[in-house]
Amino acid sequence: MTDFTTLIQPDRGQDATPIHLVNADVFADWAKTLSGGQRAALKAQKFDGGGYQVGIVPDGDTWFAVGGVANPEKLSSLCLARLAEVLPQGTYRLANAEPGPALHGWLTAQYRFERYKKDEKAQGPRVLVTGQVKAIEPAVAEASAVALVADMVNTPAEDMGPAAIEAEAETIAKRHGATFTVTKGDTLEQEYPMVHAVGRAAARSHAPRMIRMEWGNEKHPRIAIVGKGVAFDSGGLDIKTAAGMLLMKKDMGGAAHALALAGLVMGAKLPVRLHVLVPAVENAISGNSFRPGDVLKSRKGLTVEIGNTDAEGRLVLGDALTRASEDAPEFIVDFATLTGAARVALGPEYPALMTRRDETAQELIAAGKAHDDEAWRMPLPEAYREWLNSDIADMNNTHTTGFAGASVAGLFLDRFVAEGIDWAHFDTFAWRPVAKPGRPKGGAAYGLRAAFHMLKARYGKA
Repeated sequence: MTDFTTLIQPDRGQDATPIHLVNADVFADWAKTLSGGQRAALKAQKFDGGGYQVGIVPDGDTWFAVGGVANPEKLSSLCLARLAEVLPQGTYRLANAEPGPALHGWLTAQYRFERYKKDEKAQGPRVLVTGQVKAIEPAVAEASAVALVADMVNTPAEDMGPAAIEAEAETIAKRHGATFTVTKGDTLEQEYPMVHAVGRAAARSHAPRMIRMEWGNEKHPRIAIVGKGVAFDSGGLDIKTAAGMLLMKKDMGGAAHALALAGLVMGAKLPVRLHVLVPAVENAISGNSFRPGDVLKSRKGLTVEIGNTDAEGRLVLGDALTRASEDAPEFIVDFATLTGAARVALGPEYPALMTRRDETAQELIAAGKAHDDEAWRMPLPEAYREWLNSDIADMNNTHTTGFAGASVAGLFLDRFVAEGIDWAHFDTFAWRPVAKPGRPKGGAAYGLRAAFHMLKARYGKA
């Protein structure tokens, strides 16, 4: 993982290149304070204060940088990202502000995934000094959580199978002193039958499992985080096309989000009793694959007719959500790369958010807007619940209308969350198809920071 710990340092008066922040509204007046040669240098670089613009200004024997931001007086979490991407290696200091939330983009802009190939052209490191010493550790923690999601999603399925997901979870559990358990084999089949059914066709090295960790004082409010850990999704016997399989290494993105969020919660020592559940499987094809038309038993006791083996994520989540509900938490949040329908509706940038309670949706959306990690709420319509009816089982795992796919998947999950529990579901893409400042192409966290800051706001003062 990219080491962010050295990229922000306390300001002790060390030598640092100044960075001036302006926008298009104030640039002309600010430029009047410069010499004619300096203004000419910026003009040659076509710098006019626009967002994410970067200029280099000569200043005697040295130089300073200038960056275009939306509002120099109220920095956002990503407004320094372009500067951190393109400035030369060195140490920097904001000349007319403290970075505040913009520390996040300064760090994430310097993320690199180099497990298989080193970027020989990469600049760096760029170090930012700040007087906001107490903000450094939380900023590093959040950027590291985002990087964990990216690293896990970027890693191919051969190296990020169920066993590797387990290893990542165990590392996090040990770091924070959480209890850690894994259920596999015959016990998995008995206790989590849908998880076992989905994953049983995989090679022994990628055998299915339920990964769990618990942490915190039992007297504190109990919450659960659940993540879909489908290490690779062939579609099963309802096999995907070659193009459809190309990015399926990212189908464990929900698990990556869940583990990253758990690390943030434990690292911040939020006063909660935390339960983390990750059903980790590979939806493979072999002679013992589960089939269209099969009826699976679930941990909850509901029977599920299989309308499509490519709707496997909701099956493994069903057993996990059932187990989470058994401890009567006051809040459950799950993350899953669940439906193509959510992407058709919202594109890659916005995770689809579904909640039982309006106030929970409002809290998550507000936290996301405040931290450049906005979700978009989608409904759980009672009118569509009947679309999951089955003639021979309690329910089907798919519907045949082709409409409202994301919401119908959410309604499936809702059946496995006990009544009365506050529950939120993020249907996330976990992948960024085009790079943006501070947000590289590839594995990406959507909804992670929104959920963390919502939990901080709700439970941080408990």
